[in-house]
Amino acid sequence: MFVGVDLGTTSAKVVAYDTKGGVLAESEREYPLRSPLPDRAEQDPEEILDAALSSLSEVVQALAETDRQVSGVAFSAAMHSLIALDKDGSPLTAALTYADNRATDQAARIRAEMDGLSVHRRTGTPVHPMSPLAKLLWFREEDPDTFEAAARWVSVKEYIFYRLFGEFLVDYSIASATGLFNLEALGWDEGALGIAGVPEEKLSRPVPTTHAVRGLDETYARRLGLDAGTPFILGANDGVLANLGLGAIEPGVVAMSIGTSGAVRTAVPSPAVDEEGRTFCYALTESVWVIGGPINNGGIALRWLRDEVFPELRDAAEAEDRDPYDLMGELAAGVEAGSGGLVFLPYLMGERAPHWNPEVKGVFFGLTLRHGREHMIRAVLEGVMYQMHGVARSLEEVAGKPDRVRATGGFARSSLWRQITADVFGREISFPESYQSSCLGAAILCMKALGEIDSLEEATKMVGTGDRQQPDEQNARVYRELVKTFDRLYERLEPEFSESPESPESGAGE
Repeated sequence: MFVGVDLGTTSAKVVAYDTKGGVLAESEREYPLRSPLPDRAEQDPEEILDAALSSLSEVVQALAETDRQVSGVAFSAAMHSLIALDKDGSPLTAALTYADNRATDQAARIRAEMDGLSVHRRTGTPVHPMSPLAKLLWFREEDPDTFEAAARWVSVKEYIFYRLFGEFLVDYSIASATGLFNLEALGWDEGALGIAGVPEEKLSRPVPTTHAVRGLDETYARRLGLDAGTPFILGANDGVLANLGLGAIEPGVVAMSIGTSGAVRTAVPSPAVDEEGRTFCYALTESVWVIGGPINNGGIALRWLRDEVFPELRDAAEAEDRDPYDLMGELAAGVEAGSGGLVFLPYLMGERAPHWNPEVKGVFFGLTLRHGREHMIRAVLEGVMYQMHGVARSLEEVAGKPDRVRATGGFARSSLWRQITADVFGREISFPESYQSSCLGAAILCMKALGEIDSLEEATKMVGTGDRQQPDEQNARVYRELVKTFDRLYERLEPEFSESPESPESGAGE
């Protein structure tokens, strides 16, 4: 039995699989994403650790009740997080997430004054405030006390492995998303470290994604119900593992995922970086690399609508013991494609690909008295897909037109959102049976690391066919025009975003 643990942006998900990819047990725990200032997006490392351990413990207990034992555990994690640790390994800061934009000025200067495009080409990570490279420069310039006090700089996954095993290790995949890691040398990049002002000694030791660690701390072993000798595989970042969990590790197969954020990705056999700096390149293994583009605002846009705009829908759903997203989907399904002319630009947390602009803001365009909450809900679903469509077009210029598109993530649970995806893209989209593709990818990597399977290509047998969503041609025609409208709105509003004043309020929503 192999367990995949996914440390996502807003929850820890744990799924146990058999050797054919069948789900045996699963658990999920949410944790908040805090924004104490408009440009901040932080999390508490201890809350993430507790959520991961609680979910893992629940899955292990469920397996034990059926006389199954865990053969190995592997981790997936969101990219670009950064935590400063003191000499005792305790956090000096919150975990800065990919959506934290405090380093906007630093990223702009790296691009303009420090040969940022060359750094991108060597490291595979676009120069953007999401990048730990830019965040480190921010600490160096804006918070020198913390910068000097930090004995280590780690990601969330590195911190959890340190707590469990007492070692500072980072897999090639998470490292390749820091902006500090040389893709060709598979080691820390001297030029990027110079920009950040951080010596290699303050970073973790890079190891392959299949690296196994044993010797689980006895306290945690007892809490989890695991033998201390159970192998833990370091694993990879959630993006590349989503491709693996979708069986999309061959050229020509594009993987699309939307959870809290979203991305469009495809696999290549060696590092490949867009000369114009629009796409990323991250490691899965030494012979499988994943290129693509991410968006900041996926499911979190719908969550914002649920929590901040229409909280009464959440309350009504809870009163009926229903999922509020199901209720929202039912309302939106009654609206025709195009949301009655209402267009949503989903830039609630700035945006990454393809424009890499942290200053953009969310916009409802075309709002009239005849629009209700059902139109706004559908417009949010459509707006996220318009943005994904733009990323896919950029990726085509680098990797060519795809043969197949596979999609996964929490959004795949919504039949309406699946149909909107096929309609916006104007092509068949396949949705494998498991929407937790990063967990499955982690478990498959675990099987490979422990010799259960011979190659990652065997993953395609475990994924399952699932649903194939065909586009509605009438809706597709509507969306072809609205994609053009969406692109024009971005182009015309882009100059205004950089001029718009920041709110003086703290923006303390979670």
